[in-house]
Amino acid sequence: MAKDTKPRRPRAETPKGFRDYFGADVTERKAMLDRIAAVYHRYGFDPLETSAVETLDALGKYLPDVDRPNAGVFGWQEEDGDWVALRYDLTAPLARVAAQYRNELPTPYRRYAMGPVWRNEKPGPGRFRQFYQCDADTVGAASVAADGEICAMLADALEAVGIERGDYIVRVNNRKVLDGVLDAVAATGLNKGERLLEKPSMANVLRYTAEDSDLRDDVLRTIDKFDKVGEVGVRELLGRGRLDASGAFIDGLGLASEQIEPIVAFLTSKGATNTDTLANLRSAVRGSQTGEEGVDELGLLAAQLAAQGYGPDRIVIDPSVVRGLGYYTGPVFEAELTFEILDEKGRPRQFGSVAGGGRYDGLVERFTGQKMPATGVSIGVDRLLAALRAKGRAGQTMQGPVIVTVMDRDRMADYQAMVGELRAAGVRAEVYLGNPKNFGNQLKYADRRGSPVAVIQGGDEAARDVVQIKDLVLGAKIAESASLEEWKSQPAQFEAPRAELVAQVKRLLARNGD
Repeated sequence: MAKDTKPRRPRAETPKGFRDYFGADVTERKAMLDRIAAVYHRYGFDPLETSAVETLDALGKYLPDVDRPNAGVFGWQEEDGDWVALRYDLTAPLARVAAQYRNELPTPYRRYAMGPVWRNEKPGPGRFRQFYQCDADTVGAASVAADGEICAMLADALEAVGIERGDYIVRVNNRKVLDGVLDAVAATGLNKGERLLEKPSMANVLRYTAEDSDLRDDVLRTIDKFDKVGEVGVRELLGRGRLDASGAFIDGLGLASEQIEPIVAFLTSKGATNTDTLANLRSAVRGSQTGEEGVDELGLLAAQLAAQGYGPDRIVIDPSVVRGLGYYTGPVFEAELTFEILDEKGRPRQFGSVAGGGRYDGLVERFTGQKMPATGVSIGVDRLLAALRAKGRAGQTMQGPVIVTVMDRDRMADYQAMVGELRAAGVRAEVYLGNPKNFGNQLKYADRRGSPVAVIQGGDEAARDVVQIKDLVLGAKIAESASLEEWKSQPAQFEAPRAELVAQVKRLLARNGD
């Protein structure tokens, strides 16, 4: 049997976890990011573009292992033996830049960055391995005023892209306050690995050994689920455990009620006003110097923002913000969109978080060994775009170019002259470059491109120095619903002197809202 010698054709498909972005998506994203960049620029932040590739040492989170090198990142080993990888986020490159150029950059250094990042993780619905981030950070400023500036700038950026006041809230918390709560709980055994339940589960007994005595990270991970499981769920997970939605039992941390109460009191201490919330927090951390310092920082931040006109209707102290507290060292903040949308089952729900950040004072220190305070925020670009589409502020059909049709292949120079004049006048335009034999195909192409206008000039029109201008937008409306009388009063195609081509096209574009 003869061996098949045909070359193997590659499959035309996007790799798993990746996607392609076409015209409207790219245009909408750029327009949104341009508005955000304008706000950042107004605040004195400079743009920064870093390399898409960093050393694994710079990324700091993932190292090679035997089974799967560089789990979590797309990495490879260079000929000299060094490991490099595509950047996982935009913060690690900033830390490297701040350390590498510390003698050249101003202090503090304000920068914003926008671009793709890559994560070698299991893809799923809405979870991609490449996505866009939009960050703004201040490096070298320990003052809480830097954190407040980031919050104010975030609020302004949301309004600049079309999220109206009242449809969002920036919620602020402080890692030091939680540390103060944990300090109080530690006196009852939290840092000793003790379980005060009379009969802790066997899973907990096996899981926690003398070598794993610090339970703070476990508590942080548990309260991080507050927005998903609520107060009751957190109580159960801190205690004996809980049944999840599938009916499976999730073992808890095994803490006793006297250990759980201060933690829950912290999470639920939001009052009717910032003043009430601060009072509740101060009560929750009484006796902890770290906790009281955190409450003082929140009070100062709120006062400074109020002086600038950012009241609790835009930025509010909210102890339930716990996402990422294990990473941050001071104030943390999250932008939440409060308007309702319908989920895939038609049920109303709030849109939710589109941005988050906070103070992280230890990242640059990895490179220099010296303390370097930093604070910043990251906006979820795809999430914010989805929100704008839900509000009708994006997702509109992108208008295509004016199409100059080709009636005579030998007169291509004349058609190029027309399109050149249109472009010089700021009109988006192109000449049809396909086979001009079938004129109907040219109009089908214009329709597929979403073109608002088609320009037509055959031999007869050229001899009379005129052009036919076809209003494709009006033509589509007439085809849908207009009567014969409307055809007569507003012709979708008309003749104009060649010298008036640009003026007539611009008139139609203005009438159609372009």
